[in-house]
Amino acid sequence: MKSTPSTSGPIYITKVDYQHLLELVRLERQQTGNRVVEGLERELRRAEMVESYDVLPDVVTMNSRVRLRNAANNSTLEITLVYPRHADIKASKISILAPVATAVLGCRPGDTVVWPMPKGEATYLVEAVLHQPEANGDMVS
Repeated sequence: MKSTPSTSGPIYITKVDYQHLLELVRLERQQTGNRVVEGLERELRRAEMVESYDVLPDVVTMNSRVRLRNAANNSTLEITLVYPRHADIKASKISILAPVATAVLGCRPGDTVVWPMPKGEATYLVEAVLHQPEANGDMVS
């Protein structure tokens, strides 16, 4: 599966998130051989790392809640990016290993992201970062 944000610039990831995500990729490969981590690996390679206290308050970081707008039908979707063990679809807590979460990580409002769906691709606009832990003083990912 490929998740490719259509933004041409870099994405921003805190150093803490980056280290945790690298470890997650390593563990997933070791335990399951899961190819789903390939999209996350691609995003990590293009990421610009920043300190937690320097990340802009509108950057999508781990544990951020974000509102997305569907380009096809104008509907909205609110999700929180979480580590796999905290995923809860009913609470809209989406694992970072899911293509939608991988696609929005490090993005900012105004960015457009595209990710694969069973019948094509989904295109969404990152409309707002509703909650970002770092902006609220919680810098632990």
